[in-house]
Amino acid sequence: MGENKLADLSMSFSVQIIALVKELKAKHETVIANQIGRSGTSIGANIYEAKYAQGKRDFISKLEIALKEASETGYWLELLHRTGYLDDAAYQPLQTQCATLRVMLVASCRTAKQNDNDD
Repeated sequence: MGENKLADLSMSFSVQIIALVKELKAKHETVIANQIGRSGTSIGANIYEAKYAQGKRDFISKLEIALKEASETGYWLELLHRTGYLDDAAYQPLQTQCATLRVMLVASCRTAKQNDNDD
C-alpha cells in the first residue's frame, strides 16, 4: 500500500472531517465537533510527519499514533450516528473511509516493523 495513497486518503478524509465540524458547530454541537476535529485531522498530520521521521522507530511511532487517532475518530463517528447528529447517508461513507485508513495503517505498521526487524 503506497504512502501516497495513504497520504491522499487521509487528506481527503481530513477535508470531510472539517466540513463535518462546520456542520456540527452550526447545530451548536461544539464538544464533539472539537474532539472529532482534532482526532480526524490528526490522522493525516501524523502520516505526513512520518515522511520526515528520524529513523524507522520514529516512522513506526507516527503511524501508530495515526492509527490510534483513526480509532478514536471511528468512536466519535459512531457516537454522532447513535445520537442522531449523523444520519446513515452521512455516517456510512465517513465510517468506511475511517475503517479503510485503519486497515491501511495496520498494514503499513506491520510492514514497517517487519522491515525494521530485517535490519
